[in-house]
Amino acid sequence: MAKRATVISPCIGVCILDPRSGQCAGCFRTAAEIQAWPGDDDERRLEVLEELKARRRAAGLTSPADSRPRRRQRRQTTGKQ
Repeated sequence: MAKRATVISPCIGVCILDPRSGQCAGCFRTAAEIQAWPGDDDERRLEVLEELKARRRAAGLTSPADSRPRRRQRRQTTGKQ
């Protein structure tokens, strides 16, 4: 059984692909990266997040969070409420 990915999506709900760059205006992923995300493992997801950080820097859109290591993970649901 494959290990479930725990790195959450960088989507911020602004899903508009720029026709010139081919990147989402919200998260900076390409259409191919968005499509592949659900099947990607954590290693690939972290690679994409590093690429997104570089794209934000190139666009002059950085934040203090871009200089910290990414540690946020999806909470596992246990079925208990």
